[in-house]
Amino acid sequence: MSLSIATITLLVADYDDAIAFYCDTVGFDLIADNDMGGGKRWVVVAPPGRSGAQMLLAKVDGEAQRAAMGNQGGGRVMFFLNTTSFAKDHAALVGRGVKFLEEPRHEAYGSVAVFEDLYGNKWDLIEPKG
Repeated sequence: MSLSIATITLLVADYDDAIAFYCDTVGFDLIADNDMGGGKRWVVVAPPGRSGAQMLLAKVDGEAQRAAMGNQGGGRVMFFLNTTSFAKDHAALVGRGVKFLEEPRHEAYGSVAVFEDLYGNKWDLIEPKG
């Protein structure tokens, strides 16, 4: 048996704002945007090339979900965006307005910098060594 994580859910306040951030600012591809009725949509984004998991952007429904939005990782880095060209991708993201919380670091495991999405979720942009 072979298993892999295919899709993860990210709570968002607004579909279109989230699509704009992840596609226009971060550079992901819009994989699906289907009307599910009742104001719900099936919105999926993924990095170009679609290697690894994709994200389902799910509009919050109710106060419990609204309270969790932006803090799904409990204040820790929750997402890891791998790159093979850290300097180039870091510069491109900064140029498109992505808010980095630190200067790039060069660690034993690779080059890394933490950024926030539009809701405050933390991401690592990382170029692993090796």
